[in-house]
Amino acid sequence: MDTLRTEEIAAKALKRVHNDRYLLASLIFERVRELGEGAKPLVDMDVKIHKLPDIAMREIAEGKVELTSIEDKE
Repeated sequence: MDTLRTEEIAAKALKRVHNDRYLLASLIFERVRELGEGAKPLVDMDVKIHKLPDIAMREIAEGKVELTSIEDKE
């Protein structure tokens, strides 16, 4: 997925949440919070180089983060 453009990654992530932009934004927000608190990225991206929302979006697009994995923590 390294060669995909940001728009393509966003489209794949949006498809994973059944085209619900609000749900995608919420999922990205929560994952960014986790990454900011020290969670390790589930994709091969360095938090020192890449922005946390980009990492979260890639994780969602690749199916590594789903709503249930976030809900279980609450």
